[in-house]
Amino acid sequence: MKQIEHYFPNLSEIQKNQFDQLGNLYQHWNEQINVISRKDTENFYERHVLHSLGIAKVIEFSEGSKILDIGTGGGFPGIPLAILFPDCQFTLVDSIGKKIRVVNEVKNELGLMNVVAIHDRAENIEGKFDYIVSRAVTAMPDFIRWTSGKISKTNRNTLKNGILYLKGGDLREELSSVKQKVKVFNLSEIFSEEFFETKKVVHVSL
Repeated sequence: MKQIEHYFPNLSEIQKNQFDQLGNLYQHWNEQINVISRKDTENFYERHVLHSLGIAKVIEFSEGSKILDIGTGGGFPGIPLAILFPDCQFTLVDSIGKKIRVVNEVKNELGLMNVVAIHDRAENIEGKFDYIVSRAVTAMPDFIRWTSGKISKTNRNTLKNGILYLKGGDLREELSSVKQKVKVFNLSEIFSEEFFETKKVVHVSL
């Protein structure tokens, strides 16, 4: 929690309380349904919560923005972002039902009215969104294909509508075949922890 408050000092008391609850909630559910790797549980806030919030250091979603989280797993990056942006709508999707069960349990426990969790494949999700977020579920060219037709043409934010993708390592080869406009933000320039040394937020305009 200290890391979260350090990088996001303007949290409301409600948000602080919600972030504070996350650790125990995920520990409880992870013992029953493995949604977080065991080695990461000790670094939960850094490797899951703060990593998810890297997107919030790239853009502050305007009120009413609609965000689709594809391959959310246990709720990342969607749940931390939904806490931080209570005036935005988040749709969290995963093809594995037990993971969506965890998302629903966590959102209900926290009282997150701005989250909808759906057990389905990304291709089957209908509607238009300002942004699609994800944590490295596949290579970017494939991910762009999955998200075809899901981005709204009306821009309401400072960053053009499109994909906000959390990924690590050298992405030059993977992104070389992407025809859309791409901008890469290095999280090492935002967060001082060693974990973020190679971590990035990739914005693809669609």
